[in-house]
Amino acid sequence: MRIDILSVLPELLESPFSHSIIQRAINKGLVEIHLHNIRDYSSDQRHHRVDDYAFGGNAGMVMQIEPIFNAIEALTKERQYDEIIYTSPDGEPFSQSIANQLSLKGNVLILCGHYKGIDQRIRDHLITREISIGDYVLTGGELAAAVMTDAIVRLLPGAMNDEQSALTDSFQDHLLAPPVYTRPAEFNGWKVPEILLSGHEKKIAEWQLQKALERTKKLRPDLLSDDNL
Repeated sequence: MRIDILSVLPELLESPFSHSIIQRAINKGLVEIHLHNIRDYSSDQRHHRVDDYAFGGNAGMVMQIEPIFNAIEALTKERQYDEIIYTSPDGEPFSQSIANQLSLKGNVLILCGHYKGIDQRIRDHLITREISIGDYVLTGGELAAAVMTDAIVRLLPGAMNDEQSALTDSFQDHLLAPPVYTRPAEFNGWKVPEILLSGHEKKIAEWQLQKALERTKKLRPDLLSDDNL
């Protein structure tokens, strides 16, 4: 898989991709992640400006159409992208289901929003999908791109030491994960549930499902709605 990320502050993304599962996946050749500075595609050779005032007099600056167009055009000449994603607070909510879908793609391009957003014509003509990581506004889309990339890459076969682990994560079956415990079996008088020490796989699986349902009903009942099932 290859993920290209367009940003005005690509250095913000260097650290998240240099550690843990993502770094191991890169080292194994499972994924390529390339960061591109949108300023490199600006026609303003002196200041590399990529923003301007909004038509209509609204407050805030808007990312110009030309540098973004130039950047996307240059990259799409080199390869075909399965998705060109724009990180936007008004995009569709990011979810485990979307992460699953994107992990099956070959080439993905992510455009990080900034300022008051990007010229609408880019969204109308070049973007194939708009995604939000929550109902709040960030300084830029770099953190959103990092979140999405992390969620996608950990699903790639071979990225995790135990591939079954990702299949039991929260949200994979529209349920929160059940409680988990480890050694020692008793600490400070607090005991691990006896069923987990029994070695009876079927009963343990039934207990875990029951606890997952209880946690989901209590904390995220929306996941059990008809729309999600």
